[in-house]
Amino acid sequence: MSFDDISVLLLWTAIAIYTLGFLAFTVDLARRSELAIAAQDAKAKTQARTLVAAGGGQTIDEIRAEEAAAKIALEAAPSQRGRFLFARLGVVLTTIAWLFHLGADVTRGIAAGRVPWSNNYEFALTGTLLVVAVFLTVLVKYDLRFLGAFINGLIVVLLGGAALAYYVEVVPLSDPLKSVWLVIHVFVASLASAFLAIAFALSVVQLLQSRRERLALAAVGSDAAPRTRLPFLRTLPSADVLESLAYRFAIIGFVLWTFTLIAGAIWANDAWGRYWGFDTKEVWTFVIWVVYAGYIHARATRGWRGTRSAWLSIVGFTAVLFNFTIVNQFFQGLHSYSGLPS
Repeated sequence: MSFDDISVLLLWTAIAIYTLGFLAFTVDLARRSELAIAAQDAKAKTQARTLVAAGGGQTIDEIRAEEAAAKIALEAAPSQRGRFLFARLGVVLTTIAWLFHLGADVTRGIAAGRVPWSNNYEFALTGTLLVVAVFLTVLVKYDLRFLGAFINGLIVVLLGGAALAYYVEVVPLSDPLKSVWLVIHVFVASLASAFLAIAFALSVVQLLQSRRERLALAAVGSDAAPRTRLPFLRTLPSADVLESLAYRFAIIGFVLWTFTLIAGAIWANDAWGRYWGFDTKEVWTFVIWVVYAGYIHARATRGWRGTRSAWLSIVGFTAVLFNFTIVNQFFQGLHSYSGLPS
């Protein structure tokens, strides 16, 4: 077997284990839902017996207490976190999958005799590797295991889709790619995308949590608190906390993306004798920068918080995916490096 054959085998093994991790995290969310429903039912029975909180519904103080407890749990040290069995299993499976994924990336690089990110397939291989690496690293500081199902599901879709649609045999680099900027520019772009992916995941959960909180506040003091379709949300941090975390990740991603834009201009001057030429890829890289600059500026100075902030984050990462897939594959230009036959 060649190193490329080994890479493909390791890749599909990683995808299979990521899928198992996704299932484990999904079961964890289901178990959290069961616990949240049981706690809500127990509280309702206690209130009915003792006539606490007239009307039987939650009070604002109780809602705030739940949010505070969830925030404390978010920032708890790994040894002090809730012993969610399937969440811990999901982390273990994701870590194992990441090691196979790393092996696939390294062996692809050995087979090519260069860094493994010169076409769509290799960029997806490295980019998704960095998304999981950032997620696992962040778990040391924040208990974001509730994002595990979302992250693993996203990785399975992106990595599996890339393996099926973008795989190409190893080929020599074209002349413009024979530069040290291939190592720097593309790696930093991949790392930026990883941080923006985590911000995107947090923003999606923020929207769900925001809706649940609106329903809970609307039902304060009512006879029956509304049942959310996703009860596990009661065990997660508040929408404000999720938004703040997403903002932090987006800022890091934006700084890295800014460097990507600058490095790309320097590389373009080395390769083609001009810093900017309105090539489709250049334009979309700038569009993404503008979207995230607008997101950061609007939230910091214009008070764009809550759902508007979340949607800007989601739109930004959608543009990142569009830039990687549609622009790379279907728009002809100097940056047409998808590796697929035209």
